[in-house]
Amino acid sequence: MFFRQTAGSHEIWYNPLTNQYTTIANHPGDVPEGTLSAILKQAGVNVEEFLKEK
Repeated sequence: MFFRQTAGSHEIWYNPLTNQYTTIANHPGDVPEGTLSAILKQAGVNVEEFLKEK
């Protein structure tokens, strides 16, 4: 769930299931694999769950 915009091109997202906030850069282009992995880990979402939601 989108929470709010931060300075520059970053956004804060909130996961109500884990009660965690995650800051995500919103840049054009692809997200590097390591960055995506770190974002998912911080958000409490596993890769399989993320891919299933596509």
